[in-house]
Amino acid sequence: MVSTTTPRSTERGGLARLLDRWGLPAPLFLGYVGLLLFMIGDGVESGFITPFIADHGAGTEVRASYVITVYGVAVMLASWLSGALSELWGPRRVMFVGLTVWLTFDALFLAVAVAGENYPLMLVFYGLRGFGYPMFAFGFLVWITAVAPVARLGAAVGWFYFAFTGGLPTLGSLVASFTNPILGQYGTLWLSVGILGLGGLICLLGVRERTGYQRLAPPEVKPVQSLLSSLSIAWKNPRVGVGMIVRVINTAPEFGMLVFFPTIFAHEIGFGMSRWLLLVSVIYGTNIFFNLIFGVLSDKIGWQTTIFWFGAIGCAISILLLYFVPLNLGADYYWVALLVGALYGATLAGFVPISALLPSLAPENKGGAMALLNLGAGAATFVGPAIVSLFLGPVGAAGVVVIFATLYVVAAVLTRFLTLPETTKKAVEKDVSLTEVAGGEPVTS
Repeated sequence: MVSTTTPRSTERGGLARLLDRWGLPAPLFLGYVGLLLFMIGDGVESGFITPFIADHGAGTEVRASYVITVYGVAVMLASWLSGALSELWGPRRVMFVGLTVWLTFDALFLAVAVAGENYPLMLVFYGLRGFGYPMFAFGFLVWITAVAPVARLGAAVGWFYFAFTGGLPTLGSLVASFTNPILGQYGTLWLSVGILGLGGLICLLGVRERTGYQRLAPPEVKPVQSLLSSLSIAWKNPRVGVGMIVRVINTAPEFGMLVFFPTIFAHEIGFGMSRWLLLVSVIYGTNIFFNLIFGVLSDKIGWQTTIFWFGAIGCAISILLLYFVPLNLGADYYWVALLVGALYGATLAGFVPISALLPSLAPENKGGAMALLNLGAGAATFVGPAIVSLFLGPVGAAGVVVIFATLYVVAAVLTRFLTLPETTKKAVEKDVSLTEVAGGEPVTS
């Protein structure tokens, strides 16, 4: 009996050591697998949902965009709540709520609103579904930041975004490209429910690490107090508020450029829509892998350094190149556009360590810091398009791109203020998690 069990335990220990060496917390491994499947299910619709809604009850793409807008507001609120509620309930419970919300309201959206072509119910059900994925995904991100050793937290967060962006929109859209011709768009949307549900179950049933099963806030902290502290931390700990602004700047230009770049690249430069879409695929495909690369690198050279040089300064340069190089070279140099597009996707990933840095600035209130971080991510979806709406007319496309580049320079300046407290430096030295160094007892899985 000894001879049969010992090799197995050794093998498990070896696998755990290998995962830890890669910066992927071994107790959370199945969570990353589940997250990837969850985000594939969520991302299946990303390439066709607006025209689908228009054809099945909204009537026009303008009315369909209102549905997407309501969904976006829900995503922003849920992004904030995922961090705040993880402090009160524990990340696993928040993830369970997110999974339940997504499955329930997506089923109602498809079976009732779409089947009956009922536009008001589309607004309600699809909008409420927006509370689902941020609570699941960002709840898991809080779990990661609570468990992963601080010295390897950048890599752990990099793996999170590898799974997150690998599913939404990349592999999700790929799945749809194969299933739409066979099942149709409606059948594909039902398939996405199954894929997402499977990922959610793998994550919630497969991860047995106990920190995520319990509240992270001290017992004396009340619900209202916890929710308010997730906002008040912005001025009680100004570095966290500054970090939230950096997070907004991170993706605001990305969302903004998608408003007006398609017309410029497809028609003004002359690439055509298909080659523009391929360029977008190259940007996001490159971003996926560099999320992981910069996550690992940041643990070695420093989170602040990575964000400053590769994220902020890198994006300030690459977004200018992405616009002005193809515009001046023309359609005959499409391969150059692919190169500068890949450069922008890579430098976007330079901001990945912000998800490790922010909770490390406030180890005593990780959930509050994560709530602000996620709020910044949601706010970016509005800030970017709003900048385009305000300035595209007065300063033109080139002027808007310069504004975006300037914002990245501002982010670089702000990053210099994001210095780690002594508590976090001590966690790095001891190779322990933020939960252990913040005064809590180490929790064994």
